[in-house]
Amino acid sequence: MKNRLLLAVMAILCMSLLSFGCAKKQVAGPDKDNWEEQERERLARERELREKLGRVAGELGTMIHFDFDRYDLKPEARQTLTRKAEILKQYPEIKLVIEGHCDQRGTAEYNLALGERRARAAADYLVNLGVPTAKLSIVSYGKERPLDPANNEAAWAKNRRDEFKPSY
Repeated sequence: MKNRLLLAVMAILCMSLLSFGCAKKQVAGPDKDNWEEQERERLARERELREKLGRVAGELGTMIHFDFDRYDLKPEARQTLTRKAEILKQYPEIKLVIEGHCDQRGTAEYNLALGERRARAAADYLVNLGVPTAKLSIVSYGKERPLDPANNEAAWAKNRRDEFKPSY
């Protein structure tokens, strides 16, 4: 009898403890509202950056060209780069990838090195005009991505270039 009574008391005690339990964690309304507000602000900033990029992408995307086996900047290339520098300083959020390209003549290794020197020449010019180095990156494609695959001087002249890819 004593064991049954003890067992009954223990059962009642366990049931009462289970009924109290831990309180459920409530998701506070202000945290949820704060997160939604932050997301709205992030999306608004991203939309603004896309709009800015859209306004200047054409000018930032303008290519410059080089003479055969050269990586020095022509006067018209310097003018184009000067305008790019003004835009990049006006819009600090915009970054620029500079791609160096060559025509199909020469070895792949030689053209990769030449493409890098061409991209580096443009980047150095922009940095000298006050564009932060952190906003620029360079890549060389050598002769791997010709604009015009023909094998004549007109096609080769098109392929000796730097292309510019803006982003944010």
